Amino acid sequence: MILLPLYINHDYMKKKYLLTILSFFLFLVISVTAQAQAVDTDITQSIEELTIYPNPVSNGKLYIVTKNNLTKDIEIFNVLGKSILQTTLFGKEMNISKLHSGIYIIKIKENNISTTRKLVVR
Repeated sequence: MILLPLYINHDYMKKKYLLTILSFFLFLVISVTAQAQAVDTDITQSIEELTIYPNPVSNGKLYIVTKNNLTKDIEIFNVLGKSILQTTLFGKEMNISKLHSGIYIIKIKENNISTTRKLVVR
């Protein structure tokens, strides 16, 4: 059996290791920056002059008014996150008399902008 000496180019290995580490940190920085921009976009966008009243609701009628009063997609969730009611609102008045007393989350989408609020039904 013949053994050949093993030659390792240490400079090549160092460069490869350094390149791998730099690539990882570059990927990490880009990911964090993209997530921060996405969060900023969500925070700054809201429906203009959104008013929801009365809150708490006791008579089964909820009024949702915005600056533009466009068609709104409405979705109401219970506290566990289950969708309870989903509808499209063409005016300002919404009938929620079928909801039981409790706390809900209402999601309003108008003109591709979405906003969520807490809704209390008595």
